Formats: sequence, C-alpha cells, structure tokens
Amino acid sequence: MLKKIQNAINKLFRPHINKINQARLKKSNFSVIASNCNGALILHDLNQPFHSPFVNLYLEAEDFIRYLRNIEYYQQAELTFIYSEKNYPIGKLEDITIHFMHYATEQQAKQKWQARSQRINWDNLFIIMTDRDGCTYQHLQQFDALPFVNKVVFTHKPYPEFSSSFYIKGFEQQEQVGDLFDYEGLCGKKYYDQFDYVAWFNQQ
Repeated sequence: MLKKIQNAINKLFRPHINKINQARLKKSNFSVIASNCNGALILHDLNQPFHSPFVNLYLEAEDFIRYLRNIEYYQQAELTFIYSEKNYPIGKLEDITIHFMHYATEQQAKQKWQARSQRINWDNLFIIMTDRDGCTYQHLQQFDALPFVNKVVFTHKPYPEFSSSFYIKGFEQQEQVGDLFDYEGLCGKKYYDQFDYVAWFNQQ
C-alpha cells in the first residue's frame, strides 16, 4: 500500500520533470543502444522516437559486449528464435541471445526489430549498459575499451578507473544496480535522473 501511495505521488511530479528535460533537449535523430529497458524509458520520458531496435528487451553483459564489438555485422544477421520455457520470445543473432521480455509473440518481436533496425543513425550512437545481467569487472573493462565516443555504464559503486562508468547512488548494499526507472524519494525523480542524459545527448 505504501509503495502505491509513493508511486502515485511521484507520478504527479514526473510530467513536470519530463517537460523540463524535453525543453532542454536540443538534439534529435539519435540512436540509443541499451542492454536493457533503461534506454527506451529515457527516450519515452523525452518524447523521442525509437531509432534503435533495443526496446522492451535485454541482453546479458557478455552478449551485449559481443554485439557492440561487431555491431554492423550483427545488425545484418538474421533474427531467429529458439524454444524456451520463458513466457516471452527468445531471439538469436547467431551466437547472441536476446530476451524479448515485453513482447507477446515471435512475430511481433521480429517485426519491431526489423523496422527499428532500419532507423539506426550510425553517425549519432549513444550506448548504455548497467552492471547487472551477469556483468563482471572484466565486462566493465571490456566495455570501457570499446571505441564508442558516447557510452556509459551505470554501476552500483564507483569505478574511477573506468571513464565510461557512472555511479548511481542507492544500490550500495546490492551486488548490482536495481531498476533505474524506479522512483527514488517523493519528488518524481527516477534513479537514472542522477545522470544528466539530456546534456549527454546534446553533446556535439
């Protein structure tokens, strides 16, 4: 009951925060490639279209980094599906597994993947990862070494040795970050608001 009341209060404040951020955003036609739902939810808050197929899905850290190392190759690979006891489709791009956790059918997942893949702006990519879904210290090292100008990995504790890491406060007692789209406090802010993603997108 308390959680429902807190969410109701936060939802009253959230539209105002979103409007401020939408007004601050000066860039358009950029693509966000994220290892889980955070990227799509940030774009939704900013009222931006999805110029990327990475929506309503997640990849484990190992697969996400493998994809990023050869991104254009994997985007040309055929998306297939495998049998699973999960209640959502499990896709395969050759040796990469994609969990389409918010899709009802394989057909829907494939249709959205193909349509949104056509919209990727290769000259304006922003990469987001988190230190969950099997992410290890070695994965953080590998991610930091990737040759993308605009990349960030949200972590549950500071990693000053990695220029791409951003410490999200509030998950220090856990082994990974939690759901960053959850509200923190009672003023409508979400955990991922600790990172100024609008300023990040506005970079030249």
